[in-house]
Amino acid sequence: MAILITGAAGFIGSCLVSFLNEKGLTDLILVDDFNIPAKTRNLDGKKFTAKIDRTIFLNDIKRHKIDFVFHIGARTDTTEFDVRIFDELNIHYSQILWNYCTNNDIPFLYASSAATYGNGEYGFDDQMDTSLLLPLNPYGQSKQDFDVWALAQKNKPPFWVGLKFFNVFGPNEYHKGRMASVVLHAFNQIAQNNRLNLFKSHHPDYTDGGQIRDFIYVKDLVEIMWFWYKKQSQSGIYNAGTGVARTFNDLASAIFKALNKERIINYIPTPEDIRDKYQYFTEAKMQKTRDAGYDHAFYSLENAVEDYVKRYLEKNKTY
Repeated sequence: MAILITGAAGFIGSCLVSFLNEKGLTDLILVDDFNIPAKTRNLDGKKFTAKIDRTIFLNDIKRHKIDFVFHIGARTDTTEFDVRIFDELNIHYSQILWNYCTNNDIPFLYASSAATYGNGEYGFDDQMDTSLLLPLNPYGQSKQDFDVWALAQKNKPPFWVGLKFFNVFGPNEYHKGRMASVVLHAFNQIAQNNRLNLFKSHHPDYTDGGQIRDFIYVKDLVEIMWFWYKKQSQSGIYNAGTGVARTFNDLASAIFKALNKERIINYIPTPEDIRDKYQYFTEAKMQKTRDAGYDHAFYSLENAVEDYVKRYLEKNKTY
């Protein structure tokens, strides 16, 4: 069974490749921009049948027999404000893939984002009216626009699911720079100077470091994707978080503990270019996924951080 994975050299996509290899699946068609040297190591040692550049793949797609699509590739930079980039990569590219899957009866799983929920004015419930959501930046808006478009289509793939990724962290994100998780940035800071910088709160309801996120380990995320790959029923849009939000101070404590170092934190101002677009609270409602039959236990934040730090960051290994 041939499986297509877009964004396959990136953080989540490459972890999915490794996970599928562990399940014995190697007939994988990988699509990405493979000209970024920093991402090259993410595919080292992995098994697949083809690598195709994303710029030519849509013209090449008919040459391949595809049985399932994991559309993970996207422009994910929340500090990018050129809407045209998101229109091209996050909306138009996704629409073409959706239509191809529809016309060829191919199941389709794609990455949406918790960024669609904006400030959480309406909560973080995947059973609400998606069109009401108010994203805070062009990235979140592009994901929102595609979700709304997908729900409105009369013609759909035989099975489809959009997953709203919450705050994902884990191995294979080394190349992401500013957009890498707090865990990776914290590991590097602590290794260099034994202390950690966290953003101050600019909201009266939250203490410094008391900002709250639904952090999900990438190994849990690929388990969720595996569940939907196996189930292939109950199409729709679903959250992909843990359902348990934790503070950045909790996260910092877990990192210092994993490194066996004293907890020393400096609180610095949130950069002005993202300050007014900053989410202070996210927490996935996971009941819809549980009702669909997903019963896998999630890593605790502490166990996930320990696994990431000790097995990957300290050893400079990929998954």
